[in-house]
Amino acid sequence: MAKNDVVTDRLTAVLRPVRAGNGFEEALEQILRLLRLGLIPAGERLPAERALAERLGISRVTLRDVLKVLTDQGLVESRRGRYGGTFVLSRPEARGEAELRRRVGTVDVTDTLHFREVLDVGAAGLCASNGLTDDGAIRLRSALLATNEAPLGEYRRRDTLLHLTLTELSGSPTLAVHYAAVRADLNDLLDCIPLLVRNLEHSQHQHTALIEAVLDKDADGARDVMREHCEGTAALLRGFLS
Repeated sequence: MAKNDVVTDRLTAVLRPVRAGNGFEEALEQILRLLRLGLIPAGERLPAERALAERLGISRVTLRDVLKVLTDQGLVESRRGRYGGTFVLSRPEARGEAELRRRVGTVDVTDTLHFREVLDVGAAGLCASNGLTDDGAIRLRSALLATNEAPLGEYRRRDTLLHLTLTELSGSPTLAVHYAAVRADLNDLLDCIPLLVRNLEHSQHQHTALIEAVLDKDADGARDVMREHCEGTAALLRGFLS
């Protein structure tokens, strides 16, 4: 599968036709989720207006209103010319206990962590039970390698992409859609706490064991490793909230 096809498949889990009546609001929600997940990294371009409007099922006028809000918020910028378009800007860092507690007030942390664990564990089990195609195995190994090689500031984005890849390969588009949503909420919380090198090293050991279990079709092992991995993230967040 070509790289562009992989990106297109991944966007399908986030960008879907909106319901009539709330086109602007729902389109804004979906594109914000896309940015929170880091599916299109800073410096890269959003899909062309026509393609994006068609994917969301809205008019280009409505889409431009959405993009204006994102521009006003400093999340994207419009560039003219032959290689122009709407480009993603770096998100300002939002670190610290005060910001974490503010964001906690907008999300049910316990529910988010539980739902994330159910979906992640389920995806790992499905991938291992059903087995992966050669292309799927290559995608999963590539996502793991990308986390291993990630600079510190890129780690969380590539970690997100690894987990999204696993859910996409599970064979359940519905699972992938729900995971993208809950992961965006989780990332809003994780972005407020520091990156701890020892924690990331432990996380990478778990990632490696997880992928090995999936590729060995060891469903119980894959579920066990993923459950432990999710519990580690939950413990880290609870530590900063206590």
